[in-house]
Amino acid sequence: MEIHNFQIAELDVQIIFRDTTVNGMHLLRSFEPFRVNKIAEKPFFRLTVDDSLTPIPKERRQRIRAFDTGNGDTVVDRIDDGSYQYIIKDIEGNECSLLESNKDFSDCQCALRGNHNMRTFGLNNALMLIFAFAGAHQHLLLIHASLVRNNDYGYAFIAKSGTGKSTQVSMWLRHIPGSDLMNDDNPIVRIIDGEAWIYGSPWSGKTPCYRNIKARLGAITRIDRASQNSVDKPAPIAAFASLLPSCSSMKWDSAIYNAICDTITKIVEMGKVYTLHCLPNKEAAEVCYKAIAIK
Repeated sequence: MEIHNFQIAELDVQIIFRDTTVNGMHLLRSFEPFRVNKIAEKPFFRLTVDDSLTPIPKERRQRIRAFDTGNGDTVVDRIDDGSYQYIIKDIEGNECSLLESNKDFSDCQCALRGNHNMRTFGLNNALMLIFAFAGAHQHLLLIHASLVRNNDYGYAFIAKSGTGKSTQVSMWLRHIPGSDLMNDDNPIVRIIDGEAWIYGSPWSGKTPCYRNIKARLGAITRIDRASQNSVDKPAPIAAFASLLPSCSSMKWDSAIYNAICDTITKIVEMGKVYTLHCLPNKEAAEVCYKAIAIK
């Protein structure tokens, strides 16, 4: 058995591998920058990886739904004691991970299946899911965004896939002095003592940017392709509707979903949500920076 401790977004995470014959930290290279020697006795969550784990008996669970994650499908069952079972599949429909969690996602177990790539996919997706839902009651959001830092503030860009999140961030990196990349796919937002912070994470999509860093949240900006560059601040209801689809959530669990909505509402109330209507050019970055950057 191997025990590994990490601190992600200043929260303690423990991962235990029961059998390291095929499982182990070689599946989680992106977690190394987040490794720590010691964590609290009761971590934010604990995940035990054990391939001997078997599905909960059918008579004890009820199918909630299967949902498309963009890179595969995840099947969700609710257990009769309020806990959950997930089957995580890759884009080809292969079952990569069986995940079982308690009701608040603080204690979880998973079994991995398949080759190295399938196991890496299944474990990383299980950890993302756990992190997002365990954090719901901690005023935490795992968001699908590209994140750039400037002047100690983090600026996240959200959009539908292929709309230009990474392109806009690359324009900041090239044309806005003092900018650096914090994460390119799944940064973490936390509200701590009434202040919004944004963090790098072990999940960064196709760009290997796994940085254990944080910044004050400057803005979250939705990108909308347009024929000219401009920025507006949507009304609160529109801002909420703009941000919600980019946040990992569980509509079928009212307590978790309401907690995530409350956190989104707080960010909207802080005036942190914008819309950038833009072309993929230097001027767009300059117009955006002028409108949203905290000097």
